[in-house]
Amino acid sequence: MDAAHIRNFSIIAHVDHGKTTLSDRLLHRTGTIADRQMQDQLLDSMDLERERGITIKAHPVTMMYRARNGETYELNLIDTPGHVDFAYEVSRSLNACEGALLVIDAAQGVEAQTVANMHLATKQNLTLIPVINKIDLPHANIAQAKQQLEDILAIPAETAILASAKEGIGIEEILEAIVARIPPPKPTGQPSLQALCFDSYYDTYKGVVTHVRVFNGQLRAGMQVKLLHSGRTYEVKEVGSFNPKPYVREKLDTGETGYVTANIKTPKEVKMGDTFTDARNPSAALPGFQEIHPMVFSGIYPINTADYEHLKVNLAKLQLNDSAFVYQSESSVALGFGFRCGFLGLLHMEIVQERLRREYDMDIIATYPSVVYRVRLTNGEVKEIDNPAFLPEVTFISEIEEPIVRSFIICPNEHIGDMMALISEKRGVLDHTETLDPRRVMMTCVVPLNEILIDFHDRIKSITRGFGSMDYEHAGYRASDMVKLDLLVNTEPVDAFSCIVHRDKAEGRGRALAAKLKEVIPRQQFAVAIQAAIGGKIIARETVSAFRKDVTAKCYGGDISRKRKLLEKQKEGKKRMKTVGSVNIPQEAFIEVLKA
Repeated sequence: MDAAHIRNFSIIAHVDHGKTTLSDRLLHRTGTIADRQMQDQLLDSMDLERERGITIKAHPVTMMYRARNGETYELNLIDTPGHVDFAYEVSRSLNACEGALLVIDAAQGVEAQTVANMHLATKQNLTLIPVINKIDLPHANIAQAKQQLEDILAIPAETAILASAKEGIGIEEILEAIVARIPPPKPTGQPSLQALCFDSYYDTYKGVVTHVRVFNGQLRAGMQVKLLHSGRTYEVKEVGSFNPKPYVREKLDTGETGYVTANIKTPKEVKMGDTFTDARNPSAALPGFQEIHPMVFSGIYPINTADYEHLKVNLAKLQLNDSAFVYQSESSVALGFGFRCGFLGLLHMEIVQERLRREYDMDIIATYPSVVYRVRLTNGEVKEIDNPAFLPEVTFISEIEEPIVRSFIICPNEHIGDMMALISEKRGVLDHTETLDPRRVMMTCVVPLNEILIDFHDRIKSITRGFGSMDYEHAGYRASDMVKLDLLVNTEPVDAFSCIVHRDKAEGRGRALAAKLKEVIPRQQFAVAIQAAIGGKIIARETVSAFRKDVTAKCYGGDISRKRKLLEKQKEGKKRMKTVGSVNIPQEAFIEVLKA
């Protein structure tokens, strides 16, 4: 199709504002999906996406739409995730588009992620079409949503389209606006093919399938193409588009979005943001994406050590489908061989672990999540540490810097006091507050990243009864009083339970871990001491009591000294046993404690 009749657009919004339902409606209205194939959340193909009601992967789909002017247009839609942990997925999708539908919930208004996604889109100079969705809800406040569009996002309210994806209201207006307002793709003026790789997945039969957006020239089967980053040359086997299932096409022209399969055998050969060009007559590379840096690290180990190689292969396939996920091999005394994995956030970590269990049928155990610390040594050297095991001795450390994030929290006015208490509990500093409308404020605060890892988002939701939302961005490093907390079992440190915590929180954390371990370590013939320590100082202790054999049972009456003699003899035996005996911590104990 000629470029003038092609429109590439994406749908962006805060999580749960109705993106996926809207994309279902557009598919249905353009006749891409027959009535009998129609189901809710059609583009969310993973079980996990359907269960949790969130989009995890960006899904491309090509639709043919006959406009009111009688002409047929090819609309290439990419449905994107809304959660802050998948922002990289959104930024990659926006690179392949000229415009975006910005969806706002009429009942909830502009949320933290709406603002963040809008900034991503304006950075790429995309044309924004605001859509106020869910206008059929009884508590929808359209006037307020329009006011927020102007006040917070600086978008004229009259450009907004009122719609209800669930009821099918306003779908026709949205399609017409896409044709009228979003500019058609323009060739880059290079001598030959330029196609941007914005996503990929692994197919058992076809190998690596790459999602591409053609910016210049055309892509057809049988061509020799070159990947500019790796410098390798491949023969194109097949090109096609999605509707939402992949279907084969003769060629992909300038401005079209689709997939390409070539003889790419291993996931490592394709880098996201790379450019496909003609091998014989190469063009310049397209601007790719910024390198993404993981924020949260955790060790993933197979429960059965024989599954190590199997896990390695599956992690490579998963990384192809999720390029924000990184991993490298490591070993632990307690858990054997495994991988140190980097994630964008806690939800991202949870999703990756769940996908390994479900899609690849792996039995895995994950260590406590940690962040990357910068350690300044006394000799002036700076080390980046993501695993407590590699922290140098205290005598060599001049200071430890922890990563901090700037967090934007939108919450109702009546919960400001509780939110401020939560921020100070998490060692955060409130920067400033802005009033968004008569009911809500936006609080900007600076918080250490390791404090918001575990339950920060959940606490915001429970404090504000579900009305609060947050978004965050990396804001550099700052020096803090961080210490390494070790857990000793029978005076032996166990590396799997070590962590780096702030000195003020170390005691509470140590007590909680020691109490949990006491429940799960089996009793021995001798008393086992569980201690939490910072350096040489013990800050918490629990004792697993010993099995006692009643050695005085054979004494019937008689002098007390006879009983005492037997007890002393037993005491000596236990003391000797304690020095030579070792405590084997069962795998279940690790799993229980790491879950806690």
